[in-house]
Parts: sequence; structure tokens; C-alpha cells
Amino acid sequence: MEVSMAAYFIGIDGGGTSCRAALADGNGTVLGRGKSGASNILTDPDTALKHIAEAARLAFIEAGLEPDLSSASAVLGLAGNNVGDAVNYVTARLPFRQSDIVSDGVIALQGAIGDEDGAIGIVGTGTVYIARNEGKLHSVAGWGFQVSDLGSGARLGQLALQESLLAYDNIRPMTGLSKAILAEFGNNPEAVVDFARLAKPGDFGRHTPKVFEFARQGDEAAIRILKAGAENIDEALDAVNAVTKGKGRLCLLGGLASLYPGYLAERHRVRLSEPLADALTGAVALAVKTYGTTGEARA
Repeated sequence: MEVSMAAYFIGIDGGGTSCRAALADGNGTVLGRGKSGASNILTDPDTALKHIAEAARLAFIEAGLEPDLSSASAVLGLAGNNVGDAVNYVTARLPFRQSDIVSDGVIALQGAIGDEDGAIGIVGTGTVYIARNEGKLHSVAGWGFQVSDLGSGARLGQLALQESLLAYDNIRPMTGLSKAILAEFGNNPEAVVDFARLAKPGDFGRHTPKVFEFARQGDEAAIRILKAGAENIDEALDAVNAVTKGKGRLCLLGGLASLYPGYLAERHRVRLSEPLADALTGAVALAVKTYGTTGEARA
């Protein structure tokens, strides 16, 4: 027996620094938005729950409505969603009428290409690629900095440090990039090693803007780093294009999306297109699509 349609739909885009929510009606029209703090369910699930609820309440308030989270069905794209225990813990404590937790990449894909087949590459501190073919999702890479994320900001920053030490040892020429990196560490290679030993991906990524800056000046080391990174991205895009058979939109997203295209292979450059919308819009669309017929999740 069918039950009444849920009154409202919420999309959540949650990551390591912030959580965004959008409240929509049954037509997918956004009524209000809200924003709160970090919502990585793997590193701090209780704080993530607090910020998810806060962002959702703020979306109700902006819409001029009394916050009633239990009346809303939600799709949440969250960092840390790939660990089952974290997902189960958070799902059981969410305040919504019904909800589904997916990866932040899935909502980004929905926002970027809509309901059609196609693919995205998210290139920021890390990297992940997602393709949709005949409605089926396929994920490529995104296994983390230690074993994956080739071409990411973290990897480019790490390579910049590596180049600086190679130059210090006269293995490669000393360029402007290597001089700038070494200067940050007082021209002390041991300080570079101490930093790298404990650095997290975001710490390495802070050096990435210098790579692009010096590459624009023709710096040999910077160009070598970007060519290596672009080759890694080209390989990943080849993999997702094999899934989609070259059909549909191909979008680059993330902090490096606007910086990389000039270094990519022509076969990819000519296919790149602007995303239709952002990840939060994708989360709202998925919430309406998932729960908008009977108020229960559809297969």
C-alpha cells in the first residue's frame, strides 16, 4: 500500500570543512539553504551528525518554515561514506523521515551531468572519477594519497618537494620552483624531510599553487611535474571513457579543474564541458528521484 508523499526533500553535501543543505519541494524547487561545519562521518561522526542537522534546520529557516527534519526525506553525499561502520552509525541517528548516504562523488556526478550517461573527474587535493553508463555507476581511482590519487594536488605538492631535493643534490638542475620550495624550509633539506614524514595530503597540496605558477613562467621542474600529473589524469579519463564508450558529458570538477585542461591530451580537452550544476543540486535531485513517488525509496 502506498503511503503519502514526503512533504519535503533535503540534499546534503558534507565534507571535511563544511556541510551544505538545500530544502526542496516535490518538484525539486529549492526553498532554502543552510550551511554549517565539518561533516566527515569517518573522522568524527557525532560532530558530523550535529552539523548535518544544523545545516538542515537552517535550510528550513531560510525557507520561512518551522524546522521539522522528521518530515523530510534526504540524500546525503558525505566524505567518509566508504566505511560501513561509520555509515551504519550515522544512518541510525539521522533525524530525517528516511535517508540514504552516498559518496560525495555520486552527488557531484548527478549535479554535473543530470540523469544522462557521462563521467566526471574530481581533481583537487585527491582525485576520483565516476562514470554512469546505462544507469550503472562505475568508480575509478580515489583510493587515497598513499596508493592512489595520482595527479592530485597532494601528489603535485609532494613531487615539488621531491624536485627540490633532487636539485639540492645536483641530480637535476636548480630551477625557480626548487629554489622557492627550499627557501620555505630555510634551504635545509632535513627540514623538508621532517615535514614530509608527517605531512597529510592537504599539507602537500599547499605547495601545488607554486607548481602552476612557475609552470606559467616556463620553469622546467614545474612543467615536468604537471606533465606527469596530466598523464596520470589522461589515463584515468581513458578508463572512464571506456566505460561510457565516449558518450555523454565529461566534466572536470574540484580545485584543479580549471588549471589542468591545458596540460591534458587533446582527446580529452575537446570533450570537456562545464557541469550543469553543483553537487548540492545533485543531492536534491537524487532525494526527489529516490523518495518522490510514494515517500518510500524506489528501486
